[in-house]
Amino acid sequence: MLEYLRIRDLALIDDTEMDFTAGMNVLTGETGAGKTFILKAIQFLLGEKLTADMVRKGKEKAQVEAIFYLGDTEYMLRRELLAETGRSRFFLNGNVSSQDSVKELRPMLILHVGQHGQQRLLQPSFQAALIDGFIADKNLITQKEEAVKALKNCIQEKINLTAKIAALTDKRELLEMQQAEIEKINPEPDEEETLEALRRQYKSIDHIRQAYDEGLEILFGGDGEGLISQLNRLERVLAALTKNDDFDHDMDSVYDALLNFQEEIKELSAKFRNVPSPEIDSDMSLNDIESRLYQLAQLKRKLNRSIAQIITLKAEVEENLSFLDACTLDMHSLEKKEKELTRNLQNILAEVNTAREQAGNLFCAALEKELSGLGFSEKVRVLPEFTEHNINKDGLEPCMEKTVRLLWAPNPGQNPQPLDKIASGGELSRFLLAVIGLQQSQYEDATLIFDEVDAGVGGITLNRVAARLSALAEKRQMLLITHWPQLAARGKNHFKISKEIIDDETYSRCIRLNEEQRRQELERMAGIE
Repeated sequence: MLEYLRIRDLALIDDTEMDFTAGMNVLTGETGAGKTFILKAIQFLLGEKLTADMVRKGKEKAQVEAIFYLGDTEYMLRRELLAETGRSRFFLNGNVSSQDSVKELRPMLILHVGQHGQQRLLQPSFQAALIDGFIADKNLITQKEEAVKALKNCIQEKINLTAKIAALTDKRELLEMQQAEIEKINPEPDEEETLEALRRQYKSIDHIRQAYDEGLEILFGGDGEGLISQLNRLERVLAALTKNDDFDHDMDSVYDALLNFQEEIKELSAKFRNVPSPEIDSDMSLNDIESRLYQLAQLKRKLNRSIAQIITLKAEVEENLSFLDACTLDMHSLEKKEKELTRNLQNILAEVNTAREQAGNLFCAALEKELSGLGFSEKVRVLPEFTEHNINKDGLEPCMEKTVRLLWAPNPGQNPQPLDKIASGGELSRFLLAVIGLQQSQYEDATLIFDEVDAGVGGITLNRVAARLSALAEKRQMLLITHWPQLAARGKNHFKISKEIIDDETYSRCIRLNEEQRRQELERMAGIE
């Protein structure tokens, strides 16, 4: 039940509070006064979208608050609409909430029968849902939907498998060629990097040995005279000069330096003769490594992939070829599963079709009784029209489901026809009211909201509509927007919506009427001056 509603800065409403009670709460006012904005505010609060231009001019945001009760449980809802961005925020019991959470609550809180409800009534899918609501075993429809879903998923698996088989069959020759090329070389993970590192080690050792050989050649000479031989000649020259007493050659210190240098050269020559031999942790020679790297490079060029990608490709090729070899068994398994699911669905549909026929007859009989109390002939007829169609068009066997739409003959002697062929606006309004009275809602505390459901109805028939609405209001809370005093007079609470202009600004006002104000409003609605 909706207990409290507050609307601030929404369209023409600056600040309005409304306290509702059980039973019928009536909203009246001139056309364009803003009655529809009250309903828009409730719909907005429960998840419907409003644009930023609905925020009152000059205000930062619009805000709608309400208190609902479901049994003893209180729900405090608030939603804000920001003028700058058009974005909104939901609050549930004081905490920020999501739109989805609030929308889940909506069917428990309100049942809105607006001016567009008549259009829904004309839809065969809506009519079918009404009749399904009269099926005794509610699990049947759930079982059918689950069976349909399972069968469709199986069929889709088979379609996907068939497509994959076709695609891979066309590529089989290529896959086998790729497999042969890869297996011939059989690359290993990180093999290329390992071989490159070994090659660098081998080349580094070669460079060192070449340097040692070149050092020895410099010291001892290759085709010519080496450094050691030249230093020996130089030693003899300096020795002769230092022994010559005819002149002071001052060569003693140079001679000593040369002798020291010759000793160091001898040590160096010993080191050059002792070539280091570092060990490499591999049984492969440099030629083996170069050959293997060449094979890997050729494989990469052929397949236009890196070694890592080739190893991945190898696994994919093996998987695809194995799949092709095993797909016959998989297809057989899926076909067997499809047959089982088809049989299951056919059995469930047989039960659903029978239950739907029974529910259709029960619903139409009850609806005829409701309609006869709303000004229609006592001989008004409503009939369920059943048609069969195959809901398993992509499957191996048909699964026939009976769908239903309503036919009616409001007057004796008429042939039953679809509602959209012969029903007037007033007839649809009464038909919709009769349907609402029959709907078996699982949310009995939800507030009924009727938005001009009396459109196109008048005279004695209007009194009958008023009586039916009153009967509904005795069981459930109702918000009723109406232009008829006959209906408004039956309200337990009466709210009047009006417009006023203050300083060139328009305001929509909502006040709860006392007895005298209510009398005046009913006279206005009746055209009494």
